[in-house]
Parts: sequence; structure tokens; C-alpha cells
Amino acid sequence: MDELQDVQLTEIKPLLNDKNAARNFQDFDCQEHDIETAFGVVHVTMRGTPKGNRPVILTYHDIGLNHKSCFNAFFNFEDMQEITHHFAVCHVDAPGQQEGAPPFPSGYQYPSMDELAEMLPAVLTHLNLKSFIGIGLGAGAYVLSRCALSHPDLVEGLVLINVDPCAKGWIDWAASKFSGWTTNIVDIVLAHHFGHEELQANLDLIQTYRLHIAQDINQDNLQLFLTSYNSRKDLEIERPVVGVNEMTAKTLKCPALLVVGDNSPAVEAVVECNSRLDPTKTTLLKMADCGGLPQVVQVRHTLALPWHLRAEEPFVLLALKPLSLFPQPGKLTEAFKYFVQGMGYMPAASMTRLMRSRSHSSSSVGSGESSRSRSHASTHGEGSAGTPEGIDLQAAPQTMEVSC
Repeated sequence: MDELQDVQLTEIKPLLNDKNAARNFQDFDCQEHDIETAFGVVHVTMRGTPKGNRPVILTYHDIGLNHKSCFNAFFNFEDMQEITHHFAVCHVDAPGQQEGAPPFPSGYQYPSMDELAEMLPAVLTHLNLKSFIGIGLGAGAYVLSRCALSHPDLVEGLVLINVDPCAKGWIDWAASKFSGWTTNIVDIVLAHHFGHEELQANLDLIQTYRLHIAQDINQDNLQLFLTSYNSRKDLEIERPVVGVNEMTAKTLKCPALLVVGDNSPAVEAVVECNSRLDPTKTTLLKMADCGGLPQVVQVRHTLALPWHLRAEEPFVLLALKPLSLFPQPGKLTEAFKYFVQGMGYMPAASMTRLMRSRSHSSSSVGSGESSRSRSHASTHGEGSAGTPEGIDLQAAPQTMEVSC
């Protein structure tokens, strides 16, 4: 009998593949708006109808993307429908980054990151919205954080993916300038989204995003957005310490869920952000088997092959079926459900995926997190949050770190 050898193959498949890209780039039940603000016009897409006094879910994308390529696949994901049934969604495109955006005129001064954040109150006013729960990726996470610091009454909660609270240091600035002279903007953006391992191993995924960044985003407009992000200021947030600075510390006042993939180039930045936030209102979710974009579906093939049938023989793999799936949008959806439940919304939402994944993967929980239910929980008559087994949201006030 041939000796068996365990072979583990990992294939990343984006939700933007050729078969479903058209569907995932579509907006369903949407209204588009070009809203004039003090810092220019911003393109906004409303999906669904606001539900009473509930906040909307407001998204803000990263550099090299727009709301369609960054979030539509995620919001069209099956498990997200339960959430969008309860909340309207407001997608914000950074100026000039939306699909089909014309180039800016010569000499146009692109808004700073602070000014991008200051556009959001005008968006809410124009759409007659009172508050939002934000979901931001990279540059978008920074913009939403800045808005929450300046206008805490407008922001009920934040999901910050790959957030970097720090200004770009002069060494980083010099490195980016040098790379800008030697590398095209598409490669710079790809390196921002994906770690070295992903860039080398997941060629189909990288090619998908390479084509999108190069062909679907106006390159001059993208350069302006990238320059604005690289010129960002430090958020200047600090962790409040009881008896020391809890009354004076500048930090997010709303609940925050920080998300990062364990292979993301943003891991250190997200951990740094977590160290600066109020531990009683912050959860850090580190997603296993995930790279720079949690909207990506990752398929892991674990195969037992005879020694003479190796991975270099592709005809063997074509006939084999993947044995285990790690749908990152499913994990993120589940985490988001717990997050909004902790704010007093969706008490009866179904919770299964994270509990299954936790039984199949390592899970490390630091100290618990105090309850984040807010006063509006009783206002809406919706109960307290459901939580996965082993996580106590009523425990001591320390940041909760979860790997799933």
C-alpha cells in the first residue's frame, strides 16, 4: 500500500471572481446621491429604508477600492441579509473614487483625512439620518474614527478593519516617496492591502484586485486619495486609566470592534490602536486563516495523497473536493451580529458560525469585556446581546481579544 502523505493546500478565492463579480458589484434597492459639503461633493449610495430611530450602517472603503468592490460582496453575503433586514445601509465613496468618477480638474485640492471625516455630518443631515454604526476598512476606518472623535453624538458604534491610528513617520514617508518613484500606484495599493505571503501565494486573488484597481478606479483620483491618506495626522487617542485620566483622555466614546486578519500587513497597527482605546468598550478580533481583506472567502484543502501524487500534478486536484471551508465574510458577519446585539439591537438573531469555527480553530480570549449595552437598548425594547460560548461580556473591564 502506498504511503500516505498529508498535504495541505490553501486557496484564496475572492468574492469578486468572474462568475459573480457582476452581481457583487451591483447595488440592489439603492438610491444614489451626490451631496454637496463644505469640502466638496461626496457620492453616497443608500440601500434600504431607515428603520425608525435606529442608526444606519455607514460604510467607508479603503484606498484602491470603492463601496462596490469593498463592501457589496459582503453585504450580498447570505448571512448578512438578517442584519440588513434590521438596518438601512449608507455607502460613502471618497471623492473621485466611485465607479465612473471623472478626473478632478488641474490644481484640485483633495480633502485631507480630517476634512473627509467632516463631510459625514453633512451626509447625515442631507439624508435626514440621526446616527450611524460605522464599518470602515483601512483609510475608511481612519475617517470614521476621526468623525467619531469630533462628533461622538453621531456615532453609535464602529467596526474598524485594518485601522491605523498613527501618522506616517518620516521614515515611512521617505520609503513611500522612494517606492512611488520606482513602483506604480497599483503595486503600492496592493502592498497596502496584502502581506508578502499573500502577494506571492494567492496569484488569482491578487490579479483580480490588480485589474480592479488599474481599470475601475481613476488613477489620478486614486493618487490624490492615497496622498491624503499618507499625510494623515495621528488620531492622538489614549487609553483612559481610572484615577489618572479617565475624565481627560481623548478616545472613542462608542463601542468599537477592531478586526484584522492574522496575515494582514495591518496587524501591528490594529494592535497599537487597541492599546489606545477604552478596554471597557473595545473588542479585538483577530481572524485566523485570513489576510488583508476579511471580505475574502478562503478555501482550505486538506488532502491525504499517496506519496507519488503530489501537488505539482494539477489533474489530481481538479477531481478533488475541498474538505473544509473558512468563509471569512461569515465570521465577520457573526462578529458583527454579536456587536450590534451588545448595543441592544437584534436580540433574536441566529448565532451559529462563530461557535462552529471556534470548535475547529484555536480561540484565545483574554480578559472579558464589560457590557456595552447602551441606554437606547431599553428605548427600542430589544434585549441584551447573545454571545458565543466561553465569552463573558459581563466580566471585568478589560479588552477582549478573540481569535477565530
